Amino acid sequence: MIAEALVDAYGEDEELVGFHAVLSDRVAVPFTTEVLGVDVIVEEIDLPPGSGVVAICRRARILQPMGLRDLPLPDPPPEGAEWIEAFRHWAL
Repeated sequence: MIAEALVDAYGEDEELVGFHAVLSDRVAVPFTTEVLGVDVIVEEIDLPPGSGVVAICRRARILQPMGLRDLPLPDPPPEGAEWIEAFRHWAL
């Protein structure tokens, strides 16, 4: 899976872009998960400038990006969650 995400990437910046593209295409959003005991809705997966891949989480009217490596996944996980696990493995 990692090789598929990084097929045309040269260097870490392009690898992040490659993973972002695959994650955006393959992970079913929105989905609900729990962060620090509070339910949040993951609305999208983003790659802000100067940052890593993040999940944009919403609670009521508040939006908060959270690093995808640290995002707890619900049980059962959303469709495409295996791509999040591949990203986490690559990002170690």
